[in-house]
Amino acid sequence: MKRIIITVLIVIAAAAGYRFYSQKKQLSAPAYIPVTAARGEISDVVDTTGHIEPLNRVVVKPAVAGRVDKIIAEEGDKVKSGQVLAYLSSTDRVAILDAARAKGEEVLAKWENTYKPTPVLSPLDGTVIKRGVVKGETLDTSTEMFALADDLIVVAQVDEADIGRIKNGQRAVITLDAYPKDAFQGTVFQILREGVSVSNVITYSVKIRPDHVPSSFASEMSANIKVIITRKQKAVLLPVTALTDTEDGTRCVYKGSPQNPVLTPVKTGLDDGANVEILSGVEEGETIFSPGDGNMPQQAASDSSSPFMPSGPKRSGSGKTSGNPGPPPM
Repeated sequence: MKRIIITVLIVIAAAAGYRFYSQKKQLSAPAYIPVTAARGEISDVVDTTGHIEPLNRVVVKPAVAGRVDKIIAEEGDKVKSGQVLAYLSSTDRVAILDAARAKGEEVLAKWENTYKPTPVLSPLDGTVIKRGVVKGETLDTSTEMFALADDLIVVAQVDEADIGRIKNGQRAVITLDAYPKDAFQGTVFQILREGVSVSNVITYSVKIRPDHVPSSFASEMSANIKVIITRKQKAVLLPVTALTDTEDGTRCVYKGSPQNPVLTPVKTGLDDGANVEILSGVEEGETIFSPGDGNMPQQAASDSSSPFMPSGPKRSGSGKTSGNPGPPPM
């Protein structure tokens, strides 16, 4: 009797174990999500970083040594060529005016009218990006009074692996670390041929002229740049996660039904990391099935006939069970 009870308990435990195993296998089996191919825009881009700098930066120094009498231009001011930025007194004028000041206001006024201050002029049309002096400061001819910039541009640092893809006239999208929600358009207009090595990585400077320079732009701001190499309108697109790469590198999708998915090769074009262009194998409006949990069904053993083993998806046109192609690319 005791042996019968033990046998019954073993059978019950085995049945419970099999039920748990079956439920676990069912829960771990991938859920297939329907995805419909649709037309849209896709681009091939070179993604890099850079900064804002003046196209031409001009430093204004005094023509004579002396003392700053008056400052007219401030940082951020737009100036024209020949516009007065400041006035200064030469060393001789300083000595004369200081002596005249000791003799009274009338004598001082006479010498101020007789001996005029020296104007400091802007050499170009542009923006004052730096004021390096204050009123009353004594200067020599090497002092940097102002720095001017005619235009602000974006300089991108492009890796040598990508520099061969960059051409003048290509469009670029620019965002600033200081204003990440704002995107600006620009055009590549110059590619410098002298590389710079940093930590054994060679980069080349690529100059980009913004279509419009907003007031928020400032010299040396960090920028993120996407240079558009190729752009296609109305391409047939699928999400990257809907594609599967087999062991031999073939890109495939699952067609058929969620219950019986068929692994089908496709020909792809541009890939922007989020979407993939489908050149053939899937038509616009066609629905395919993407593994929802990121795991591929396991291959069933070819010589197994066990009804408890789940059968894997079929590959289109082969009539055989496909091997495990690995997880879809992220």
